[in-house]
Amino acid sequence: MEATYVNISELRLGKVVAEDIFANTQYPIILKNTKINHEHLHVFKAFHINRVLVFKGREEILAKDDEEIEVIIEVPVPTVTPFERFYKEAVAYLNKEFKNWQAGARVDITKVRNVMIPLIEGVLEKRSYIFDLNSYSNVKDYLYHHCVATGLIAGVITQKLGYDRGTAIQMAIAGMLADCGMAKIPTRIREKKTSLTPDEFVEIRKHPEYSYQMVKGLTALKKDMKEAIFQHHERLDGSGYPKGERGSVITIYSQIIAVADVFHAMTSERLYRSKQSPFKVIEMIKEEEFGKFDIKVVQALIDIIADLPIGTQVELSNLEYAEVMFINRYALTRPLVKLINTGEIIDLSTIRNFHISRIITKG
Repeated sequence: MEATYVNISELRLGKVVAEDIFANTQYPIILKNTKINHEHLHVFKAFHINRVLVFKGREEILAKDDEEIEVIIEVPVPTVTPFERFYKEAVAYLNKEFKNWQAGARVDITKVRNVMIPLIEGVLEKRSYIFDLNSYSNVKDYLYHHCVATGLIAGVITQKLGYDRGTAIQMAIAGMLADCGMAKIPTRIREKKTSLTPDEFVEIRKHPEYSYQMVKGLTALKKDMKEAIFQHHERLDGSGYPKGERGSVITIYSQIIAVADVFHAMTSERLYRSKQSPFKVIEMIKEEEFGKFDIKVVQALIDIIADLPIGTQVELSNLEYAEVMFINRYALTRPLVKLINTGEIIDLSTIRNFHISRIITKG
């Protein structure tokens, strides 16, 4: 039977819903084949639903009793996945450990591995977890979230570049510890809510050196990884710190952490910056930051983020929901999509005023 979208303002009682209706919930709030009554209209208003798909010509007369049926909407409490549980445990661990490091405690690499290994194994098996990392983060605990997420993204990039699993795990741990030296920065600077003074900014720039000092004695962490921690804020054009190194002196492992670090920072909510779309960010890294990062590493990140199977559901920056129809290999971040509501096909590579804002992950 044919169906058509009808604006709520024009919706007649007795019309029959032609699809399950969701409202940012895991389960439908109204099921397909439901007859519309007065209570449903209130539900649509409450959830800001402007139009619904109903069957053409199929209209059922409502009995008086039908109009008085109380609709009870049960929005299930989202279940926490094992990955999210391990992630929260890792962030809580870092929150506590930073205080210990600040007091002079040494890095316990065994504990670091114990909290990170389940997460690393998870993202290496299922890269789509990367899309959820920025949604877990918050401004208050940003630093701890950033450490964990940078490590995970670095591990996935390492895997994408063709390195073995052991190296990917080492890189994930190195990425997590890259900012451990921030514990040595005075709290008043690290948590300052106003702009940093030039002297305070100089102090912040010392954190890679502090991080290196904290990890250099760890026998379980390879020398290359320790060097990557020291260099993760260096840039190929010499604009980075702490030494202003340039070119081939900066190792590929340093570049992996650098790209992971910048990507997560730009896609997360911070004190002075709103989070941005992962797709917008990798375009900015590739175009606006050209010359600062190893192009192989940037391309690996692009391949990870933009490797969307046909049929993947996405949200666009204009708040429309769409489905990926075709990947343009010359513009991986801007595929051909079909709008869910209208069926209109849009080529994002030719329409530059909006972009994919997020992937709609399932389960």
